[in-house]
Amino acid sequence: MLPISQILGRALVCATAVGALAMSSTTYAQDANTWQSVRKAGVLRCGIATSPPYTMKDPKTETYSGIFPDLCRQFGEKVLKVKVEYVDTTWDNIVAGLQSEKWDISLSLNDTPERRKAISFSEPVVDYSVTFAYNKNNPKVPKSINTIADIDKPGMTVTVMSGTAQDKAISAVLKQATIMRLPGFDETRLALMSKRADLLADDNMTNLLLTRAHPDWAVAFKPNPLLAQQGIAFGIRKDTPAADVAVLNQFIEQQKQTGTVNKLVEASVKETVAATK
Repeated sequence: MLPISQILGRALVCATAVGALAMSSTTYAQDANTWQSVRKAGVLRCGIATSPPYTMKDPKTETYSGIFPDLCRQFGEKVLKVKVEYVDTTWDNIVAGLQSEKWDISLSLNDTPERRKAISFSEPVVDYSVTFAYNKNNPKVPKSINTIADIDKPGMTVTVMSGTAQDKAISAVLKQATIMRLPGFDETRLALMSKRADLLADDNMTNLLLTRAHPDWAVAFKPNPLLAQQGIAFGIRKDTPAADVAVLNQFIEQQKQTGTVNKLVEASVKETVAATK
């Protein structure tokens, strides 16, 4: 089995079954030109880079699972009525490959202003924000954390990967606590686990995986309002017609309203944590 650090590390960019789709295919038949080229080709090509629990690939069976692969499969098969093909790529190329039409849709992308210069996005499937993981047995950390002010105190140390979005986010709000900037994923976790740092600033899903993997000591604080909030969505080409975007967004919204997305998140987290044991 892979160590937790390797699996969680892949989630820094960023096998479940989706419940029965509670929709009629006629819901999406209002516009005859919707996803016309995909229907004509008979296949929806989904560009995918691994980032558990959002996107996963079993190296033995070559099968894909996770929140976004399952949603993409349902969108292709149930809505567009085509086969679904996953195209392996890397995070460095996932935007460029979409632009050059190597695939039709990119999975699990943070919707950022920089990326919006090159591509467009669906509505968010899941939210991204920065949270703080900590050891609940650490006497330096307050038993009850309600605001960032509760941890932004002299003598408190917060570790974060240097130069990341998380680093930028906490640098703007922490004025008294010491920020321990470290070069990599493993270093920040070791700092927290060895208690050289009192808290770890990271994205909400990565910290969720950490707390699930170490329920005996790890908990997380989510600021309100959310810190550095953005969405994780499907990437689509800039020239995608508004009607096509609306079809994809309608599908996503229905999956959220019916609870399917929440079920996928829970199942994918369990799968990721199980792979570390």
